[in-house]
Amino acid sequence: MAIEYLKSGKSDAERADDDAKTRAAVEATLADIEKNGDAAVRKLSEKFDNYSPENFRLSLEEIEALIAQLTPRELEDIKFAQEQVRNFAQAQRDSMLDIEVETMPGVILGHKNIPVQSVGCYVPGGKFPMVASAHMSVATASVAKVPRIIACTPPFQGKPNPAVIAAMHLGGAHEIYVMGGIQAIGAMALGTETIDPVHMLVGPGNAFVAEAKRQLFGRVGIDLFAGPTETMVIADETVDAEMCATDLLGQAEHGYNSPAVLLTNSRKLADETLAEIERILKILPTAETARTSWEDYGEVILCDTYNEMLEVADDIASEHVQVMTDRDDWFLDKMTCYGALFLGPRTNVANGDKVIGTNHTLPTKKAGRYTGGLWVGKFLKTHSYQKVTSDEAAAEIGAYGSRLCILEGFVGHAEQCNLRVRRYGGINVPYGEGAPAKQAAE
Repeated sequence: MAIEYLKSGKSDAERADDDAKTRAAVEATLADIEKNGDAAVRKLSEKFDNYSPENFRLSLEEIEALIAQLTPRELEDIKFAQEQVRNFAQAQRDSMLDIEVETMPGVILGHKNIPVQSVGCYVPGGKFPMVASAHMSVATASVAKVPRIIACTPPFQGKPNPAVIAAMHLGGAHEIYVMGGIQAIGAMALGTETIDPVHMLVGPGNAFVAEAKRQLFGRVGIDLFAGPTETMVIADETVDAEMCATDLLGQAEHGYNSPAVLLTNSRKLADETLAEIERILKILPTAETARTSWEDYGEVILCDTYNEMLEVADDIASEHVQVMTDRDDWFLDKMTCYGALFLGPRTNVANGDKVIGTNHTLPTKKAGRYTGGLWVGKFLKTHSYQKVTSDEAAAEIGAYGSRLCILEGFVGHAEQCNLRVRRYGGINVPYGEGAPAKQAAE
């Protein structure tokens, strides 16, 4: 096996040090919010966003005034994107069925898919107004019929961003707050004097937002670990360097710590992509951000074979994986760890981010090894139920249950079963003993 790193980013030790600093800052901030509520939220908003309105929650009149600032084209584009997201989310929801089956005569088992009762949707927007993130969380929660959907987004250039607010409102948010960062996550999860806490947090964000969600998990549910954007391009000589460099830098511009990885079996493509990246960085308006990400977190990995590329890709488990090879469907069949796949040169991550209909809130930091991305099913809880409808079934299943409880030493458990055996099967089972093996037939 020959896997060669033509370019590497920060070491694992350096990244771990960054994570440790983030953890400490988030822990202290969440403690402040839990103790001081609205006062802490206001102090943090003033410090980080220079924003301190009379009320962080927007009124309907304020929402309508912001939406009125958009052009008809902008509104139509937002509605089109939301329609695509809703259509796919509805198709996913329709695939999730409530079931009820009779597993043996008189024993009925089932499950129901019940919406989470309150959800807090975080929509990033301090550096770039992330209009599309409102579709992904708010509109999808609406398709799942979540009864209370609240949404938070930071101010953009000192005030609410009209497009983001429009997307939240049109997506179905019941409450909209203009606040960002840890203070938004903490306020939604912990509650304050003016904000009732939610049962679940969803949405992507920077490293501090992702860490806040991680620390709050258990107290509330979370969708997944969705931190700074990651992208991987898997390519061979069927595509050119301009395509690869564009797709890498198109995601590296998200922030200063957005990993972008080229995985290829072509040294020629690797070298040309490195040169093309330098050319594009000279003209890209967001080059200041993209260059920092590329220098600190960018990687170019050269493999000998497609199997090696597959192994490396599954190990990295990148959030976005753009596959442009002579065997794209082979990667679709074989890959097991990723956020979402974008197959073929006609496809691109930006379309997935903004409009195509799949959800762009995806697992990062190798979380693709154990979870997929946000989807309508994340907003639903599958709850089981059971009922026994005949005396014969109550006695038979009770006898099995009784003996298995005694096997484990749970006498009180066994008595729950024995009571049914006595009452519905007509057989007296002494306290602390398992039911006779053939009592149901007798």
